Amino acid sequence: MRRVPATTTTYSGVCHGTLGELLQGPFVRQDGLHIAIISLPVRRYSWVHFAPAQDTRLDDDFAVKPKSRRAMEIYLALHGRSLPCGRWSYDSELLQGKGMASSTADMVATIRCLDAIFGVHSSPELIAGILRDIERSDSVFLEGHALYLSAQQEVVHHFSANPRFHLCYIDEGDPIDTQAAGPALLAHYERRLTDYLANLHAAIGAFSASDLTGICRCATRSALLAQDALPKRTLDVLAARQARYKADGIVVAHTGSLVGYLYIQRPTPPEIGELSAFFRGLGYQCRFVETGF
Repeated sequence: MRRVPATTTTYSGVCHGTLGELLQGPFVRQDGLHIAIISLPVRRYSWVHFAPAQDTRLDDDFAVKPKSRRAMEIYLALHGRSLPCGRWSYDSELLQGKGMASSTADMVATIRCLDAIFGVHSSPELIAGILRDIERSDSVFLEGHALYLSAQQEVVHHFSANPRFHLCYIDEGDPIDTQAAGPALLAHYERRLTDYLANLHAAIGAFSASDLTGICRCATRSALLAQDALPKRTLDVLAARQARYKADGIVVAHTGSLVGYLYIQRPTPPEIGELSAFFRGLGYQCRFVETGF
């Protein structure tokens, strides 16, 4: 009989990622123009694990995760805690530098793992404060859709609607430096401010009414508006073929390399085959995923 090895105590933190944004654009208030997003949550995850051990080698364990290491340092200082001895490990389904909020998900998973170790619960406000000290990032620590200011790490509006979409997407392959893109985006927003604000107003209305068709329409408009700032190679052909492939909308990672079709209803197997052939003809392997919380 095969013996099952004895288990040791392990603590874990998990955080979902995104597949771009349903909307990215300007939000105007008295202190200026800000980058606002409505993320598209996806059922892909980052994991962080801690196993108690005799030694601790943080420099080794976090050699390729400096932002997660920084989040840990801020967390320990805020909670007045000292880290016990042990080893850290991590895994992720999220592509880096593509628009899946991979680094943010890593940091949030690290915070949640620390919560598990110390038996505490970090509020969304505390997590947002930690992220604010590190980088402009996403709202993956929330469990609902929100209009979010990515640099200020601030929720402008929570949405009660939980739209679920089916997504067929590709990775165009070019990583984008999210931080470096900020100034160019703000300048672009100023040039197209009227169009962006109209789309923002429409998106808030669509979410408030749980209007999935309207949300898809606003996502498409957001993708097309961003084409003048951070263009996607395949967006024009996707827009031209949208009706042919019966897509309800188009979504992009505005500061990433992902582009895809949104569907309210899951495509049928023959439709999935047609989509796969279409994207392969463009030189890309497509992927399918369900979105939503």
